[in-house]
Amino acid sequence: MKLEPQCFIICKVLPVVWLNMAQIQQGGAPEEKEKTTALKDLLSRIDLDELMKKDEPPLDFPDTLEGFNYAFNELGQLRHIQTGDPFVFNYREDLHRWNQKRYEALGEIITKHVYELLEKECNLEKVYLPVDATDNEPKSFIFMSKDAMKNPDKMLVLIHGSGVVRAGQWARRLIINEDLNSGSQIPYIKRAMKEGYAVIVLNPNENYIEVEKSKVQAEQPSPDSSDEPAEKRERRERNPKETKKRRDFYEKYRNPQKEKDTLQVYIRDNGSPEEHALYVWDNFISKAPAENVLFVAHSYGGLTFVELMIQREADVKNKVTAVALTDSVHNVWHQDANKTLREWMRENCCNWVSSSEPLDTAVESTLPDCPRVSAGTERHELTSWKSFHSIFKFFDEALEGKDTKIKPTPTRRSNRIKHEDL
Repeated sequence: MKLEPQCFIICKVLPVVWLNMAQIQQGGAPEEKEKTTALKDLLSRIDLDELMKKDEPPLDFPDTLEGFNYAFNELGQLRHIQTGDPFVFNYREDLHRWNQKRYEALGEIITKHVYELLEKECNLEKVYLPVDATDNEPKSFIFMSKDAMKNPDKMLVLIHGSGVVRAGQWARRLIINEDLNSGSQIPYIKRAMKEGYAVIVLNPNENYIEVEKSKVQAEQPSPDSSDEPAEKRERRERNPKETKKRRDFYEKYRNPQKEKDTLQVYIRDNGSPEEHALYVWDNFISKAPAENVLFVAHSYGGLTFVELMIQREADVKNKVTAVALTDSVHNVWHQDANKTLREWMRENCCNWVSSSEPLDTAVESTLPDCPRVSAGTERHELTSWKSFHSIFKFFDEALEGKDTKIKPTPTRRSNRIKHEDL
């Protein structure tokens, strides 16, 4: 019977390797122990799961929805063009890695599709960051309504969570598996603009661009190579071809299709979600004429907002009217939020958290910050969508409350006081 290469390695080679290791360990000589270490290193780099799989198809995927044979229907659901079926993750059985790469490729297309919807359907403008970036400099961007720097009344700022999501998204998984309404920020944007808000959509995960490493960069030793034993480094340097051959052998089984070796080039002043939020605040939100700024921040976006408050406390307190958090992961203790900041959050913030309780039911909190209420779902990624109507009601009440404080109803007594002051 003819064995496949993978089966031959598993059935014939590995037992011999293990036997040799056992014999070497019994010998105890330093050179033999070094051989044992090398063999262990070899075995740790061989992915047995990958060896048992069939040959992996090329990681070459379409770059359009049509190429994937999918499209969004009138309900905003992603469906197969021919069958009308929802997206299928396990397109090829027993090839999880390939299926995952296919899913990620589709996700990149979804991101671009949402960007297009923000510009075409929501009529937002893309604004590049940094504002003074040179032509050759890495750039990020945000989306703004045309009246963002003109609207004197109110502004809505949206901050998504961490991970693969980008501007305009709450959860890519929801967009792919459920619909655009639940997974994107588009319903928030449309309703806000309909109600007279200016809108700014942050893009806190767009922190760097990836460029392919040059051959020289790719072959440079790692920063940890200085910790390598001198004898081992000398052997490697004496026989670089053998070292490369062994490394290629490891890579063949650890990563059947080696992807491009890339280098991350961070975007100036936007290299993290916290930096990005601070930059957008300093260059846009703080300069906007809107008297009332309101935030919706999901998951890590809540932590990002709290960090913004810590850095710009006085300005934020003066300009922000209300903050709606959805399953925020902020922690006022770990982030060193002071007492006055925590008190402001108790008065002006509310966190809709994942819970089995009905929507808007109060939920106990161990942190001394903002009130927590149920989002009406136990699914973290759905909290922003399920609390949609409650959040706008919360904003309406906050705006009415501020108007009541700033513009009290005139009375004869108040008019008399004004006259006496004059």
